[in-house]
Amino acid sequence: MDYTLEIMSAPLGALLERYPVCRDFLQTYGLEKLDLSLPLPKALEHDAGGLTADLGLSALDLTDLLNDLLQASRRVEETINSIEIRGGTDKDGNAENLNVTIRTGEIVSLVGPTGSGKSQLLADIECAARGDTPTGRVVLFDGRALSDEERFSLGNQRIAQLTQNMNFVIDVSVQDFLQMHARSRMLPQPEELIERCFETANALSGEPFTKDTKVTRLSGGQSRALMIADAACISPSPILLIDEIENAGIDRVRAVELLTGGDKIVLLATHDPLLALSASRRIVLQNGGIRAVLETNEAERKTLRELREAEKRNADLRRVLRAGERIGLCGNYTTD
Repeated sequence: MDYTLEIMSAPLGALLERYPVCRDFLQTYGLEKLDLSLPLPKALEHDAGGLTADLGLSALDLTDLLNDLLQASRRVEETINSIEIRGGTDKDGNAENLNVTIRTGEIVSLVGPTGSGKSQLLADIECAARGDTPTGRVVLFDGRALSDEERFSLGNQRIAQLTQNMNFVIDVSVQDFLQMHARSRMLPQPEELIERCFETANALSGEPFTKDTKVTRLSGGQSRALMIADAACISPSPILLIDEIENAGIDRVRAVELLTGGDKIVLLATHDPLLALSASRRIVLQNGGIRAVLETNEAERKTLRELREAEKRNADLRRVLRAGERIGLCGNYTTD
């Protein structure tokens, strides 16, 4: 959708009301004092260079930038009900000879040794591969391949991805970060979503943090907890790709429950048996290729229940140790 005509004809005040992200745009370029009763080009002309003298940007440049921002911020309204992965080849050129279909509400784990191709499979999905990646796989969304425009558009919000190496580069508070994201998505009732996201992140994190905490001061576990909560509560993307969250120091059981409680398609690359067995199915990779697709059976679900009990026990022990308490015989807790 092109917003150029609307930007050139609608008063700035109307744009701000309709698209809250426009306020962040004006603040970024120091234009918040423009006359809101005029369209952006007219307001810039009326300003006669007062606010814009040092920008080095014309009215047309700023119109194009705002149009790009609105396109990138537009929420994808369509619902993706399925992903189909059509087999390519492994690192030796051997055919995978299978197709995998994953549907809304399903979580699928990717397992295999380091270097087996888990991250590459996530990358194939993320770029909507059409036989043009090293694996030769084709990924279909609701039975069709995406066009070049859909694949590479800045406004493509079909897929959200959490990687094992994530760092914040913007020095803002948690509250400001969540507000910026919610506004950029133009979501209804953003304050309610922000509060739920913050509470969820603290429930996942081993160490609580406040809304005033700078995101650059969050630990690795706190950052991952915030981004998982953000993906579940604020991100409209119907597909979520996660690359190894087991070492992030978060409550993994709660994280999985949170991610499987919605209407997203979730693919999770992991070495953790608890996370792998929490999925309804797991894709086994070897030498860069998909070797098998296994459904979690009853024996494995029993093992999963035992793993969750062990995880709860370990979480309790971590909590006691962090609180400076002593652990007695047989793991009984005592205070000193």
